[in-house]
Amino acid sequence: MDKSKLEAMPLDDLWSLHEQLTALLSKRIIAEKRQLEERLTQLNRGKIAQASAAVEVKSTKAGRKSARRHYPKVFPKYRNPAVPSETWSGRGKQPRWLVSALKAGGRIEDFKIPSAQQGKVRAQR
Repeated sequence: MDKSKLEAMPLDDLWSLHEQLTALLSKRIIAEKRQLEERLTQLNRGKIAQASAAVEVKSTKAGRKSARRHYPKVFPKYRNPAVPSETWSGRGKQPRWLVSALKAGGRIEDFKIPSAQQGKVRAQR
């Protein structure tokens, strides 16, 4: 349609044209969405078949457990004086309680567990 024809149309006719276009667009969008969903289910069926085959392969590998390397138990070296159950072994990321205590001006030596210091001396001998 020509733009000048649209501008010359009365408001009621324009509104009815708008409603017709909206209805037509919604029908086409719904139809296209349905097609895409069908295609997606077809693709998912293929992936499910591949995934089930992969699970079968993994389950056979899981049956052959290899010996895992033994890692020694790591004992805590630092303790939160406010909450004694909160400890840290000195490995990995520092816990929040220790980070906040260090920011408040504390020293990491203030939080050492005395028995952990003795264990270090024994290990060196």
